[in-house]
Amino acid sequence: MKRIVIAASTETNREHLTRILNGAGFQVFRSCASGGEVRRAVNQAGDCLVILFGALPDCLVDELAWDIQQDAQILLLARPELLVRCEHPRLFKLEAPCPGSALTAAVDMLSQMQRMQMPRREGQDKETVEKAKRLLMEQKGLTEPEAHREMQQYAMRHGIKMADYARQILETS
Repeated sequence: MKRIVIAASTETNREHLTRILNGAGFQVFRSCASGGEVRRAVNQAGDCLVILFGALPDCLVDELAWDIQQDAQILLLARPELLVRCEHPRLFKLEAPCPGSALTAAVDMLSQMQRMQMPRREGQDKETVEKAKRLLMEQKGLTEPEAHREMQQYAMRHGIKMADYARQILETS
């Protein structure tokens, strides 16, 4: 089972989600109150599941989803008016309020989906991508998510692997 990061603007909601998940046998890795905390938790946890309960005070849900999409699956638990405004293609949505059994079923489903996915970038490729991101950050003054997004978009537009594009970046500098 991958690590679970809970994010909600209020402590009451974070505690409620944690109780539901712990009661179903899941262990919560981190509980976060802001988008910044979520980003740090995802960086620390690696491949994880982020459960967002509604909006966070310091960022838009779609913005956060774009920033962490490579390292996390995201489940948004929110009222219908927020769900319709969020358009990120890898964002899984669950309407709130919902029974705890619906939440745990969604977490089970996302865990199974993760096990079926292709293997993630590891070893030399991961190191190469990280080096290229750091280089872009230094040269262009980008944040880590911006550098990642730029590399990802270029690789997708040109039909190449991100690791191959990272090697190109490193070779040309």
